[in-house]
Amino acid sequence: MKRILFALALIASVQVATAQVKPEAAKKALAAAEAAAQNVKKNTKAAVWQKLGEAYVNAYDAPTGGVQPGWPRNLVTEKPMSEQAAEVNGEQMTKLVYADKNIYVNGAGNVALIEVTKPLAENALEKAVEAYVKTYEMDNKTAKTVSTALDNISSKLVNEAYNAYQFGNYAEASKAFEKAAQVAGTAPLSKLDTSSVYNAGFTAHLAQDYARAGKFFDQCLAVGYYGDGGDVYAKVADVKSNLGDAEGQKKALEEGFTKFPQSQSILIGLINYYLANNEDPEKLFGLLDQAKKNEPTNASLYYVEGNIRTQLKQYDEAVKAYEKCAEIQPGYEYGYIGEGIMFYNMAIDVQTKAQEELDDTKYMALVEEFEKDLKSCIDPFEKAFELTKDDSIKASIAEYLKQAFYRFRDADPKYMEGYNKYNAIVEANR
Repeated sequence: MKRILFALALIASVQVATAQVKPEAAKKALAAAEAAAQNVKKNTKAAVWQKLGEAYVNAYDAPTGGVQPGWPRNLVTEKPMSEQAAEVNGEQMTKLVYADKNIYVNGAGNVALIEVTKPLAENALEKAVEAYVKTYEMDNKTAKTVSTALDNISSKLVNEAYNAYQFGNYAEASKAFEKAAQVAGTAPLSKLDTSSVYNAGFTAHLAQDYARAGKFFDQCLAVGYYGDGGDVYAKVADVKSNLGDAEGQKKALEEGFTKFPQSQSILIGLINYYLANNEDPEKLFGLLDQAKKNEPTNASLYYVEGNIRTQLKQYDEAVKAYEKCAEIQPGYEYGYIGEGIMFYNMAIDVQTKAQEELDDTKYMALVEEFEKDLKSCIDPFEKAFELTKDDSIKASIAEYLKQAFYRFRDADPKYMEGYNKYNAIVEANR
């Protein structure tokens, strides 16, 4: 199963620390709190409902035994009934089986997931929210306490969503993220949790529930939450495509491109849309020209143009666009990087053709073309290497240059010298 944690922005939330209550005590306390809430002589007091909310949260937490994700296994003192090997999201883990839960330990020996199999109370968190809402309604002076409690419950629901995602239960993950957002938005907390809204859409999309996914992505756009580099627009476009709404797909891509012209997902989506629908890809350049008028000194817009022309195999025009970057902003390395990658990929494509060619004459012509393209990537890559201040980018460029120089190492001492230089950098960064 593929992990997509970057897109999901899924980081298991840190729960508010609370004193651990044993299951028996938690169950007894909950029964007493429920009885008090049903007692007409007592249930007019905010404190009664606050205590009920606390009791539901404690009942929810009790089966875990206080264990938290990230703990080293040696801190888990409760002895399991059995241990089993398990694979979760493509990762090998050890599953510790208990009467009321399963604890998953990763290869590093840390607790990765906690799966409660026998909760003390059904829908405990939902009932806790109801109790806290009642608390605030009866006494608005409890706003701070109730807000803290709601925030804690929302975090627990995010963890539930994360667990469901890890187990591949995308539909359940989406529901849990939706609940987390709803709890965060409940008064007096009244917080807009755009991350949970986005993740509710993202996991619904993974579950191929496109109508549901679209609902959440639309909510994101409505409040100005666009995701990483405008990713939400690309997701909306894909949703529209799967729902058969070509015009909606086009609108989302074009609007997204206007706001985020550097987004590769939107860019490729637009190119593919225009080609699939027999529309002129040159429309992209019209959109890009408008962006250039708004930001004439933005070198990245020419980098984007180079990428578009590369996708359309307009290589000479792509080179002009990439080189325009340095003209506008001499210290901008990405134009050179784009040009280097373009020539490198062209060389790889020709190499693949050569490997499949049986005619000797045609084969040698392809080898000559391959070497020409490969040599053409060296100069822009070296310029980018000198310009960039980012060590990780330097390391990536060095990998390309190492491969290019290696091909010609026996043809000229300068190529062997280049190979040794960049190979040393690659090895140093392993």
